[in-house]
Amino acid sequence: MSDIEYLNKYYDGDIDEGISMLNKGIPVQYIVGNVDFYGYTFKVNPSVLIPRFETEELVSRTINYISEYFDKPSIVDLGCGSGCISITLSLLLGVSVDAVDISFSALEVAEENCRINNASVNFYLGNMLEPLNGKYDVIISNPPYIANDEEIQDIVLNNEPSIALFASDDGLYFYREILKNCRGYLNDRSLIAFEIGCTQGGRVRDMAYKYLPGSKVLVLKDLSGRDRFVFIFNNLA
Repeated sequence: MSDIEYLNKYYDGDIDEGISMLNKGIPVQYIVGNVDFYGYTFKVNPSVLIPRFETEELVSRTINYISEYFDKPSIVDLGCGSGCISITLSLLLGVSVDAVDISFSALEVAEENCRINNASVNFYLGNMLEPLNGKYDVIISNPPYIANDEEIQDIVLNNEPSIALFASDDGLYFYREILKNCRGYLNDRSLIAFEIGCTQGGRVRDMAYKYLPGSKVLVLKDLSGRDRFVFIFNNLA
């Protein structure tokens, strides 16, 4: 579906005004004000990233692994943004999920999405693992992973929140922070699920082996054939 078709189908405002905003380079999802993710409706605005198809695939693959290894898992979503991951997992698995974001405005959007979809998610304001006290079976995260000097599309750069896009250490900063600090937040049997940049798989895998020796690590490709996900299995047969 083209942006114009999307606008005509879903935009409630004046269509000429919507087309004018589209011509100014504003993403159609922000103009419409919501997006479909995994069959659920999520409000979006410039405080949060627009959910991508790849993240739907992250959720799908994670659910498959959870179904294999856990019954009613304890889950935390780090860098939750709009809440699309945590809310979808809560709804599909029938569990309460914890979710963290450093942006107060992003959490406002996520909390509204939680109410709209009648999910059970506990939101925490803070930097990744820092505000948490519990232990989890599953850590899932689609953190900022674009290198500070990496070129990206203007429509993304000019509209979506930079705090949710860019990370230092060639885009690897948050993977390192999570992996080096996660032991105290994980149960003995646990799963970590990451979305990654397409050139980062080997380096995130090496980090996992460094900070979680003895774990099993899989780097998996998305539907376009690019490295996109890392799954880390701890004491899971």
